[in-house]
Amino acid sequence: MSTIGELDHGVPIFKAVSSSARQLFQLLNCIRFAPKAQVQISNEGLRFAVEESRVMQGIVFLDKALFTTFNCTLPEPELSDDDPDPATADLPNFSISLSALLETLQIFGAADITTARFSKPDSDAYGSNIRPGRPNAFSNQALGMAGVCRLSYAGIGSPFSIILEESGVTTTCNLNTYEPEGAEEIPFQRDAMQVKIIMQARWLFDAVSELSPTSPSRLDITAHTGAPYLSLSAAGPLGSASVEFAKGRDLLETFTVAEKWTQSYKFEMIKAAAEAMRLASKVSVRGDEQGVLSLQFMVEVEGGGISFVDFRFVPFIRDEDEEDEGSSQEEQEDYEDEDA
Repeated sequence: MSTIGELDHGVPIFKAVSSSARQLFQLLNCIRFAPKAQVQISNEGLRFAVEESRVMQGIVFLDKALFTTFNCTLPEPELSDDDPDPATADLPNFSISLSALLETLQIFGAADITTARFSKPDSDAYGSNIRPGRPNAFSNQALGMAGVCRLSYAGIGSPFSIILEESGVTTTCNLNTYEPEGAEEIPFQRDAMQVKIIMQARWLFDAVSELSPTSPSRLDITAHTGAPYLSLSAAGPLGSASVEFAKGRDLLETFTVAEKWTQSYKFEMIKAAAEAMRLASKVSVRGDEQGVLSLQFMVEVEGGGISFVDFRFVPFIRDEDEEDEGSSQEEQEDYEDEDA
């Protein structure tokens, strides 16, 4: 552990100011499937990571470019007589209640403007003529009520402080910090990547939405070298359904697959990334030879900036019986094609 805790708690080692609490809320809301988040502070920004049962992980990185002011003063590592070489200082690392953080960020109505990127506000004739997320004549930005969000952290044992200012009203919230649980990242083998697909996040959101009514327990993702290039299928007590991207070259911006790749995942885990699917403009779908699925969402934030939200999923263990059944079905289809 670093020596950060020895610093004077009256002098924050981290201070940042954002002109919009809404964009912070929208990004962190994408990973609200877990009650606590592990926070890491660096000179480049804030990293929030959550995980569930070591099989699902969500990461949001708030780049320092999202803040109007960003100051991070890391302590100098202490030198010992046994090891005269300078060591690398440990980055500030702690856990906080993610649900409490989200509630704090929306005290002044940060979530009033819908985060549903693809919703259709038919009931609001005025709003329906405005591009989603674009400020209008009645937005806080136009009325001069953009608000200010200040973040600070003094060191180990100190709270994570949030100060919100809007229209002359100031609210201060100090969130308790906890020792990090030390959860490791789900490993993803970039040098053994089997499939890489870049597509509009809306297509993935629509596909998952189409499969949800069957109340499935798992989702099968298959990437083919030819049509259908990408297929998502699910079965549940209410039936089965599948979505195929047969016109892959028209819908998929990037498509790279060496050979047929298929894996199964818990449907509820994939569905937990729905908010990121709605908010993002593009998504990068990647899978390695171990079956780990990586979904990286590119989110366009206010002011023309770009942020990324990453998800990783561990697949179901495929039984040999399932693999044999799948190969026998392919052989049967081949024989049928020959007979035809």
